[in-house]
This record gives sequence, C-alpha cells and structure tokens, in this order.
Amino acid sequence: MEKQKHSRTGTGNIRGLALIMILGYASIIIVSILIVSLLAINKTDNVLKKKVSSLVSSLNVQMKLNMNSYLARMESIGTLAFASEDAYTYDSTAEDNDEYEAINTEKAISDTLYSFCIMENFLDYGIVYRDNHTVGKVSNGTTNLFGDSLFNDLSAMVSRQRTHDGWYTGYKGNFNRIYYVKMIHENALLVISFYATELESVFDNPQALADMDVRLTDKNYNIIYSSVNNEVGTALSDELVKRVVSKDASTILDDSYLVTVNSCGEDWLVICSIPTEIILKEKNEMQYYIIMVAVIAAILAILVSIELSIIITRPVNSVVTNLDSKASTDQLTGLLNKKSFEELTEKRLDHSLTIEPHAVILLDIDNFKGVNDTLGHAYGDQVLAKTGSILRSVFSDEDYLGRIGGDEFCVLINSIPADDRTFRELVKARCEQLCEAFRSNYTGDDGKYKISASIGAALFPDNGSTFTELYAASDKALYLSKKSGKDMYTFYDELPEREADKK
Repeated sequence: MEKQKHSRTGTGNIRGLALIMILGYASIIIVSILIVSLLAINKTDNVLKKKVSSLVSSLNVQMKLNMNSYLARMESIGTLAFASEDAYTYDSTAEDNDEYEAINTEKAISDTLYSFCIMENFLDYGIVYRDNHTVGKVSNGTTNLFGDSLFNDLSAMVSRQRTHDGWYTGYKGNFNRIYYVKMIHENALLVISFYATELESVFDNPQALADMDVRLTDKNYNIIYSSVNNEVGTALSDELVKRVVSKDASTILDDSYLVTVNSCGEDWLVICSIPTEIILKEKNEMQYYIIMVAVIAAILAILVSIELSIIITRPVNSVVTNLDSKASTDQLTGLLNKKSFEELTEKRLDHSLTIEPHAVILLDIDNFKGVNDTLGHAYGDQVLAKTGSILRSVFSDEDYLGRIGGDEFCVLINSIPADDRTFRELVKARCEQLCEAFRSNYTGDDGKYKISASIGAALFPDNGSTFTELYAASDKALYLSKKSGKDMYTFYDELPEREADKK
C-alpha cells in the first residue's frame, strides 16, 4: 500500500515536473517566437526602407541627368537660329535701315525661326529687339505678360555672363512658362519658351514607384513642375522644405517621408517624396502574416516533444548553420567562394533595374607564382589572406567580395556615390585605392617579392547585363592591364577593340 502510494507520489511528481517543463518550454518558445517575429518585422522594415531609398535616390539622379540633358537640348536647338547670318547681325533699331530691305531681311529671319520652331512645342521662338520689335514666333501671351518691359525684363534673365544666356521661370508669378534667353548683340536677344507641362517626359515615374511625387522647384522652393495636379506656381510645403533646405544632393528618410533632392539646371532642384507609410504598406501586410505564422508555430511547438526539440532540433540547426557558412565562404580569405559569389551576383543583377549602378572588378595578383616558388606556399597564403583584408578595407558592406580562383578575386560594386561623383568616378577611385594598397603593403624593400595588382573593370548594364557578360568584359580589361605592364587598372570600354567597334 505504501509502495503504491509512493509510486503514485512519484508519478505525480514526474507529471508535475513534466507540466512545469511543458509550461516552461511553452513560455520559452512563445517568447522566442515573439522576439524572432519582432526581429523579422524590424528587418523587413529596414530592408524595405533601404531598398526603396536606394531606388528613389537612383531614380532622382537619373531625373536630374534627364533634366540637364533636356535643357542642353533646348539650348542646342536655340543655337540653330544662328544658322542664318542675318539672325545675329540684323538690328531693327538701326537708324540707317532701308525699309524695304528690312522687311525682306525680317521675313527671311522669321522663315528660318519658324522652321526650327516646329521641332518642339515651343510657345516662343523668336528675336526681341531693344525697341520691343519682334521677329519670328513671339506669342501674344508673352507680349501681353511683359508689355512695354519685354526687352528689358527678358534681358534681366541672362544669368550666365560667360555664355550670355540663362533660364528663367516664375515671371510675375507665372510658373506655367519656362523661358530660355540668349543675348545676340546689345540690341537683340533670342527667346525660347515652352509650357512646364512639357517636362512630364523628363520626370516619367516607373510603375513600381507610382505613389512617389516628383517636383521641380526653383531655389526659393517655388514649384515649376509637379506630378501632383494644380501645384505649379505654388510653394513647396513646409514639411518638405524643412527636410531639403540647404541640401543639393541628399536622401532623407524619417517616420513621415522619404525625400531625395538633387540640384540641376539653373539652381533648380529635383525633389522626389513618398510618405513612409506607403513604403511600409507591404511590410504591414507581411507583418500580419508573420504574426499569424508565429502564433501557429507557437501552438505547434508546444505539441512537439520536448525531448526531440532539445536533443535534435537545436543541434541540427547549429550544424546546418555551420555547414552553410563553411559552404559559402573561402576559409583562407573569409570572402565568398566562387560558387556563392556567382550565385549572389547573378541574383542581384537579375533583380536590378537598368538605372541601378553596378560594376564588376576583376583583380589578379601580379608575380604570385614567383612568390610561391621563391618564398613558399605559406607566404603565398599570407598574401591571399592579406588581399582579403585589403578588399574589405576598400569596399563597403553593400558590395560583394569573392575569391574565384587561386590568386583571382572579384568584386560586385553595389554602393552608390555619397557625394557629387559619378558612379564611374567611384569605381575608378576604388581601383586606384586597390593599386595603392598593394603598393603600400608590398614595396619589395625588405628583399621579398614586390607584389602588385592588375585590375579590369566592367560597368552594368553598358558592358553586360549578366555576371557572365560582365566577367568576360572585366577579364578582357584585366588582360590589357597585364599586357600593358601590370600594377594598373583598365575599364572595358577603354579597350582598343571596343573603340574600333564604336567607329
């Protein structure tokens, strides 16, 4: 009887202990899943913000380039007016003009100007003289707006003294028209104007960022063009002004807005903005599913055997993690191995837009065979490990670094310039840093081999849209670096045969 009682007591103790273990396990699982879910939500938030920030920033830069290109094209069309000698020599204010000859001359000039005017949707394409006499197409809207001050006020728009021309908008609060004025001589100037709505093609928005607002403002933040209806001529909102004030090239992301700004043209600004809540809309939907999955996972985890979870799941996860790390990393340098580097690079390029800058840099260590033959493989391994350290010091965390051969290394540059440099200038600077780093570390003064680096660079998408194409292009550029004396870098588009193909 006592034995049975003791047995029941023991069983009860065991069941109590089991219950405590289950409750404790359940608590640990629920807390763990909660933490993991919060981390997953936060990671999704950060990744999404970073991706959209990079995309919007790249798009803003492209819009800036488009705007500068558009203005340059308008100026080029303006120079066509001087194809006729009469256009830049005739002066309607000259007192010795013959009336009949003046009429014929002005008709010839007008015919020339009208022939160019049809090239674009110009409101004005004509010449204004100091006495406010006009030749060519000068619209009633312009003459009525300027009145008797036509020549004087247009002359005041000449802001560039070197080229005697300038861009202007917002005359008397009218931002619907954009003017380009070029002084012909002291008594005449060429005027070109068009509606601000013509800039719609310059600021075309991709479908992926349909909710982004694009604006062009002057230096006082008056809106010249806007993708939002009825904003032209109004002032930029205080919320946006306080984020972009005194900034010429910047990306600002806070709890309310993602805003990018770039200067262009005549002290004008391209400003792209999108509410943060729209950026995180997909994250909020994903958050719901993450929470649902977490709840289901917690319930299932409680039903799973405690013994199996502790004894099997955790060790297996640890082993898998270690194996995965070893499978993707070159053990000597700590960089990605060839297979992992190619897979990651292909995936990154497959999902890249053509406006996203990338570059492949291929690096080969000069005289490496001599190092192994003369100083031994142990020293050669030190050189390889040091090369991995050099690459990590030169490139950012956004870039992919890999060892793809014995002494061959490859880099995919994903980062964008943080200053006013072009992407090509950024790639060039990285190549120069690499060459200099090798020179600093391996001078040969200590009696050992002088080691240097030969580099080839290829740009996406100009030199290739896949890793295979970019690798082949950078390999050709690397070959030229080797052939030209080593310890140097070459861009693929600088190859002689490439230049020959262009011709």
